[in-house]
Order: sequence, then C-alpha cells, then structure tokens
Amino acid sequence: MAEPVIKTRVDGRVGVITFNRPDVLNAFNGALVEQVNQAMADFTRDESVLAIVVHGEGRAFSAGFDLKESALRNTTGTDQWRRLLEIDFDFIMQFWDCPKPTVAAVHGFCLAGAFELALCCDITVAAAGTRFGEPEARFGSGIICMLLPYATSPKFAKELLLTGNDRVDAERAHLMGIVNHVVPEGQHLDRAMELARDLCAAAPLSVQLTKRAINRSFDMMGLRQALLAALDVDVIIESTGGAERQEFNRIRREQGLKAALAWRDAKFAGKA
Repeated sequence: MAEPVIKTRVDGRVGVITFNRPDVLNAFNGALVEQVNQAMADFTRDESVLAIVVHGEGRAFSAGFDLKESALRNTTGTDQWRRLLEIDFDFIMQFWDCPKPTVAAVHGFCLAGAFELALCCDITVAAAGTRFGEPEARFGSGIICMLLPYATSPKFAKELLLTGNDRVDAERAHLMGIVNHVVPEGQHLDRAMELARDLCAAAPLSVQLTKRAINRSFDMMGLRQALLAALDVDVIIESTGGAERQEFNRIRREQGLKAALAWRDAKFAGKA
C-alpha cells in the first residue's frame, strides 16, 4: 500500500499536518493539495483543536509545487492556467484565512509555493540550516501568492523575487522578518508545538478575533486586491511564457526535470 501524501494527528489541542512525500522533498502535487485542504477544513470545524502546526517529513519542509506533475498536465491557454492557479492560490491562502492560528515548522528547503505557504502561517519556526527562496524568475515562471512585500521591506522583497534567489539562509530570513524563531537543527517541530500550546492556552475567542482584526487591517491596506492582481500577472506569465520558460519546458520534455533544473542553475550562474 502506498504511503499517504500527508499525515494528520491531534496532539492535545493542536492539529498537526505532516507533508509526507519525502522522496521528492514534499513537493505539492494534486493529491497533497486536496488532502491538506480536507485536513484544514476538518481541524477548523473541530472545536477541540485551537491551533494548527504544519511541517514536512524527511529532508525538507517542501520544495514547492511539483514541477513533474505540472509538466504532465500540459496546461495551455489563459482559462486553464487561471483555474489551476486559483486552486493553488486558495491552497496557500487558507493558512492565512484560517480562523485558528497556524504555525509552520520548517527545515531543509522551504521554496517557491512552500515559502509562500510558510509566509501565510501566523508564526514560522525555522531550523538553522533551512534554505528559503522564490526561484520562479530563473525559469520564467510567476509568483502564485505574492505576500512577501507585506511580510518584509520592499527592498528585501524585490531583491529576492527579481533575482529568483533560492539560497536565503534562516538567519537572513529572520532579519527580513519572515521567520519568528531560528532553532538548532532537529528542534523546529518541538519549538513550533511549544508555541502552538501557548496559543491554545490563551482565550480562544480572543485569539481568533484578534487574528481576524490583524488580517482585516491588511485587507484595508489593499492586501487582498494586490494579491489577486499579482495572480492575474502570474496567469499571463504562465499562459504566454517567454524564451526562458519555453527553453526550460523544452529541456524538461526532452531530457527530464533534472536536466532542466541544471540548465536553469547554470544560466543563473552565467554558464549557459
């Protein structure tokens, strides 16, 4: 029997979601997205659960959305891309929109869509060796949920997003304000659970209404409209593409994903 792509459990009053595709760095495929959506809905309805922790099995939190599955879909046209990206957008934003507090415990790699998901969580704990980033610009892709400019300064956000940097270490992420705590390797989940229990010890109604008020203040500053506008841009990028994206996809089709990623990294280093 195949291993489930996620695991869920309740520890006291904390709901725990574990990404369980360690052989592919917990890349988000369609099955994982659907099962996380269901787990989040279940934990939201369960009155005994007061906080939610998400983390990854194996060597990484997650490397983001599954590029192999994306290639197999062979998505074309603006309408198809919009439907797909709206599903991905809602998957990420549910951690922001969840009425209960969410905590991300990250380690290894926290990249692309997974980086955006961690940003959407209310608190993020990172193991010291975690690598963060948004590599989409390297191969002509777009940002699904452009929350980073709201989580840090415009200077930090532009440098990371426009260069496609995927080598931001945990200490720099902490300096940027996108990580709450950096802990020694192997201690990220324990610290996240400790924080989640602190959240559970507070008055639930006060916690949930305060989270709603904070999120509403961002919406009043235009966050939701800005994110949807950025999603429109991503639809255009993905459905039209440029020379870099076309070449990346050609290599991926003909030689496989590993060769395409090697081409991307060599090009970024000025070797292609």
